[in-house]
Amino acid sequence: MSETGIRIEGLKKRYGHGEAAVDALKNVNMTVAPGEVVGLIGPSGSGKSTLLKCLGAVIEPTAGRMWLGDELIFDDGWKTSDLRALRRDRIGFVFQAPYLIPFLDVTDNVALLPMLAGQPNAVARRRAAELLAALDVGHRAAARPSALSGGEQQRVAIARALANQPPVILADEPTAPLDSERALGVMRILNDMARQYRTAVIVVTHDEKIIPTFWRIYHIRDGQTFEEAGEGRAL
Repeated sequence: MSETGIRIEGLKKRYGHGEAAVDALKNVNMTVAPGEVVGLIGPSGSGKSTLLKCLGAVIEPTAGRMWLGDELIFDDGWKTSDLRALRRDRIGFVFQAPYLIPFLDVTDNVALLPMLAGQPNAVARRRAAELLAALDVGHRAAARPSALSGGEQQRVAIARALANQPPVILADEPTAPLDSERALGVMRILNDMARQYRTAVIVVTHDEKIIPTFWRIYHIRDGQTFEEAGEGRAL
């Protein structure tokens, strides 16, 4: 893979000091290409949540290097002083719950991040409209989140994650509360959007329903990652 959506090398995270120190991440290596969706799987206590927080620039790793696209963003320390802008503009997040803003309509929920990044309102709303149409919720553009079904809310949340055209999306258990049909539907959407917008997508999951859909899987055990081929079952 010549192009990189996200790449990490030798990532480590230590909590505490001296004899009380705990190495939550010992040696994590991962590469996800633009347009690729990979699974990140591991038992509780394996370091999965710590890795997700490091990838999302929520906490600072202890050592290692990380690239978003062709930009080195971490090299034994963050290369930018504005982590809020990094999270807003360069990393998309999708969670179990949609976390939509209840008093904004669907369009403004999606357009808000580009507006905060400095895009003119009209440009941000055009981008929102394009994404909502691509996700088959364009007809709900003027609705408030409370009027949407759970599936529609999740699609709006995915549109929001794509709004600033980030090189990577981190999806944390996005199918956990869903039945098989809806869970596979979310994976179909994530794969379609990854290809269409050349976004690298990392899906953290325990969900046995969707694990067979990945072409590549990273297992994390005892703070280390192990890559294996997935089934790549058709969606």
